[in-house]
Amino acid sequence: MNTSVKNTDNGPVRPIVSINHVSKSYWRGNRPVPVLEDITLDIARGEFLALMGPSGSGKSTLLNLLAGIDTVDSGTILVDGLDITTLSETELASWRATHVGFIFQFYNLIPVLTAYENVELPLHLTALSRKEMREHVEMALRVVNLSDRSNHFPGQLSGGEQQRVAIARAVITDPAILVADEPTGDLDRVSATEILSLMERLNEESGKTIIMVTHDPRAAEKARIIKHLEKGSLIDDALSAPL
Repeated sequence: MNTSVKNTDNGPVRPIVSINHVSKSYWRGNRPVPVLEDITLDIARGEFLALMGPSGSGKSTLLNLLAGIDTVDSGTILVDGLDITTLSETELASWRATHVGFIFQFYNLIPVLTAYENVELPLHLTALSRKEMREHVEMALRVVNLSDRSNHFPGQLSGGEQQRVAIARAVITDPAILVADEPTGDLDRVSATEILSLMERLNEESGKTIIMVTHDPRAAEKARIIKHLEKGSLIDDALSAPL
């Protein structure tokens, strides 16, 4: 099932992400190494999509491209109607700060900052007042059920708690999309289940669009759509083998 534009009583609905004929290579010495070839994919607003595939298939590269971390060689990527492939590095950095929430495998928290301060960081790039920032942070920590751990440093938190802090930080600016790169890859099964349930709740109750790269079939089962990459190409779902 592909999430292309569909009609409703109010007219056509534009996908929140539209990837059109995107290709990407990296250079090894003086030789280009293709990573993605002619990728076309639409992702509906409010979708929860999992990208699966073997190591080296291009999953994380595709995630980085649609999040504006990396740039395409050819093709276009529209996010909420904006062609991000036309933006400069400075414009991309500004766009990422307010439109994309990042959830990483290893949390990427700053160890000398408390949970509260880590969640607050993205808000320093906004025009919010101190009072508004505090209200946003407190609400985000409540959403991930960590209000009682707000003054703890990352080293004082479990892996699952650190990932919940990272999720609170990811949603603090109310981004258009959440991108998650192996969000449960460093967690035990119990913590992984808690994180996936939280992501599922953010998708279902808050309408967040989530695009997740994972090797874990149990994690992928939480998504509503699963797409498979092999050797830099999307393959037909009917031909996808379990990983």
